[in-house]
Amino acid sequence: MTADLDHPRRGGLWHHPEFRRLWIGESISQFGSTISQLALPLVAILIVQASTFEVGLLVMFEMAAFLLVGLPAGAWVDRMRFRSVLILNDVLRALALASVPLAQWLGVLGMEQLYVVALLVGVCTVFFDVAYQSFLPQLVEREQLVEANAKLQASESVMQISGPSVGGLLIQVLTAPYAVLLDAFSFLWSASWVAAIRTRPAKPERRPDRNLRREIGEGLRFVVGNPLLRPIALCTGAANLFGSMATAVFYVLLARELSLSPGLIGLLGSTSAIGGLAGSFVARRFAERVGQGPAIWISSLAMAPFGFVAPFVQRDWTLALLAFAQGAMWLCVVVYNITQVSFRQGLCPPALLGRMNATMRFLVWGTMPVGGFLGGLLGSMIGVRQTLLVVAVGGALSFLPVFLSPLRRMRELPSYAATV
Repeated sequence: MTADLDHPRRGGLWHHPEFRRLWIGESISQFGSTISQLALPLVAILIVQASTFEVGLLVMFEMAAFLLVGLPAGAWVDRMRFRSVLILNDVLRALALASVPLAQWLGVLGMEQLYVVALLVGVCTVFFDVAYQSFLPQLVEREQLVEANAKLQASESVMQISGPSVGGLLIQVLTAPYAVLLDAFSFLWSASWVAAIRTRPAKPERRPDRNLRREIGEGLRFVVGNPLLRPIALCTGAANLFGSMATAVFYVLLARELSLSPGLIGLLGSTSAIGGLAGSFVARRFAERVGQGPAIWISSLAMAPFGFVAPFVQRDWTLALLAFAQGAMWLCVVVYNITQVSFRQGLCPPALLGRMNATMRFLVWGTMPVGGFLGGLLGSMIGVRQTLLVVAVGGALSFLPVFLSPLRRMRELPSYAATV
């Protein structure tokens, strides 16, 4: 690594070439992903004529990988070069998604294939996300992590603003299966940017006594045994459980009960991301003003009231209220995520980064397939709106683990660099 890469020019990470390549690649991937996040449920609802329960199962399969491979993925990634993991899983996701329009063209597309594609994409996403969050501290200095995560979150929000709107229009023009094809191309483009990164840390040495079970245990003990990471995992896991329950029925409400067009559904998704973009700009200053620990629980609590809008939305002015509520909720989500992810990355020893990230993903994303299943089940039993009301009540309580922890009063959170 050259000195210029080790010490970016004044102006921060805007002038850091390696971070910029990762940033562009991730942004392109996010743009395509926002299209498929809208397109896959609409493929199931509009093309395959799936039931509410089947849509819930699709959400479950999208997230099941975090339960199936979440923990061993961290140990495996810690044994590999992070850059290679990113490239490989971008390519594999492209191939899986490209099979959807191919099957539609051949006239054989069904829910079984959508389940398989969702699971394969989920497995690749597990490995990509673990490697991505572990690679970032190798590209930038630890004191730049908050800035790096804020910039990545900002671009992600921009892609989420444009992606659903463009995706909704493409779904109307091309139909949902063929809109997924754009997502496949986006992953290939993302892979090309990651491949251009010149920073290539040495492959971790193969320890003669390495043991997968022991390495997984080290990651689990680091997270579960830490009095600051444990409440973050509980809070995020609870929020994700109820959030995935909402996802299982939300598009059914919009597309089937309210009969909204794909374009309008996409526009609603874009307004959510506007709040996320705003959150990426204010997260750092908010944490500096109230303190890092309070920023975590305050942002978690602040999102709770906005969940009570969706259960009562109608095809009238309340759609505008829903758009505002979604945007405000995502502003809080992004502030929460930037603060707690940056803290986790700074706290963890470098040798444990993959396992720490994988353990956190297992604990906080592993609740999502359960939520998808429960959302689909409840939606088919008690109704879509009633399920969204259950979600709103449960989500309002998810802040309690961080509020009742030492984080509540800690303005400055510890870091690994301060202990060595």
